[in-house]
Amino acid sequence: MTDQTGSPDLLVDPPAGDAVPARQFPDYDLPDALTLEDPAQYRALFEDTRQAIITLLNERAATVSELAGVLDKPKGTIGHHMQVLADAGLVRVVRTEKVRALEAKYWGRTARIFYYQTLEAGDAQRLLERSAAEVGRLEASAQEDPFMDVNRRDVRVPAERAREFRDRLARLLVEFADEPRAGDTTYAVVYGIFPSSLAALPDRGGEGA
Repeated sequence: MTDQTGSPDLLVDPPAGDAVPARQFPDYDLPDALTLEDPAQYRALFEDTRQAIITLLNERAATVSELAGVLDKPKGTIGHHMQVLADAGLVRVVRTEKVRALEAKYWGRTARIFYYQTLEAGDAQRLLERSAAEVGRLEASAQEDPFMDVNRRDVRVPAERAREFRDRLARLLVEFADEPRAGDTTYAVVYGIFPSSLAALPDRGGEGA
């Protein structure tokens, strides 16, 4: 089973001028947003397995056993990662249930969206590389007509306009994350906006054709 990595609920800064929209998920009460400020929170969160845990807990609360089964990892490994996240204030036990003679702990996030100010060097690249690897596996598979759309545009625009597009994309990502859970396939949405290495044509300065 492939690791589930990346999360639509990790955003660089809140979208400008917008409140966090009302959400349907997960199935427990929690604050709308938390801004990460402690370096320990960054170290806890920006690790593949822990990002996968955080992503799954956006759907509903889950036990360590459930998460271990979905991520195809030992319960001890998931328990360790969960403790790291809990120590950083990113997850907590949201309810308990009696299962025979044992008490099952259901874990949840401490906020629907985690905002962060900066990325550690290489984190954005690793996220894009993981996404590219998944796209590559789809392209190489024998699966007929997998639903997939990946594209890119390089456009010379002022920095303020680039930020406006970043905010619109971030809002769309949050909307996607709140879609009702249905079907048999988990889809990923990835967006990125960054200065391109593509050279720009010089302005014509009013010259004729």
